[in-house]
Amino acid sequence: MAADYATLKKGGWMRQKQKNNFSLRVRVVGGNLTATQLAKIAEVAEKYGEGYAHLTSRQSVEIPFIKLENVDDVKSALAEGGVEPGVCGPRVRTITACQGEAVCPSGCIDTYAIAKELDDRYFARELPHKFKFGVTGCQNNCLKAEENDVGIKGAIKVKWLESACIGCGVCAKACRRNAIRIENKKVIFDESQCNFCGRCYKSCPTDAWEATHGYIVSFGGLFGNSINKGETIIPFVEDKQKLLEICDAAISFFAENANPGERFKFTIDRIGHDVFAQKIKDAYNSAP
Repeated sequence: MAADYATLKKGGWMRQKQKNNFSLRVRVVGGNLTATQLAKIAEVAEKYGEGYAHLTSRQSVEIPFIKLENVDDVKSALAEGGVEPGVCGPRVRTITACQGEAVCPSGCIDTYAIAKELDDRYFARELPHKFKFGVTGCQNNCLKAEENDVGIKGAIKVKWLESACIGCGVCAKACRRNAIRIENKKVIFDESQCNFCGRCYKSCPTDAWEATHGYIVSFGGLFGNSINKGETIIPFVEDKQKLLEICDAAISFFAENANPGERFKFTIDRIGHDVFAQKIKDAYNSAP
């Protein structure tokens, strides 16, 4: 029976230049793999590949040089270690994430939890072209959120609490945007300069900053043959349900309007930025 290459590619099997050899992309969520999964990947690479795995630019793992006749055996072996094949082609790809607040002192959100929820909600969904989500924990932007079709960046909106402040000036020193200055031991906060990094809130010794954790979402990023920085429509999204409603609206817009083989950014350009922005604003305003 002839190989169904389209089905294989859909399931993460990519043809190599070497005849009858495939590189299998495995499913990774938010860059995390357990030790058990890693051990199984190593075992399979040794037995069925050439003894190595490749770490992709999007936090996935590929096992090269798997022979066509071993595809089913590899699937079964990986399943024993809780490893699933990934996807390629025109569908929602691996959800990438940095380590976020669970590990990183700069983190403003639980990036893995968001990545897992997005993966459960969208992974492998069929679309006119590939679609990429990236989740980064803070303004350090290790994951380069704006390179993704939808980029999510952790953010903290702050409010100064004068009654708790001792005028020490630590927050002003921590701020990298010059949004805070101290005059006569009193904080002068310029909200227009704030980028929601949360450094003032985290550095304050007396909890004189009230914090609301949220998200900055960008749309239409590209970093391939064409390069485009994703654009933000809602300055600060304060609620996870609102975030998910916005993501739903973005994917629905793409599914309903994109031409086959057209990336999200070009769909937005063709249909109109104002039209797309209104869809996002409607989703944000209608979310509970």
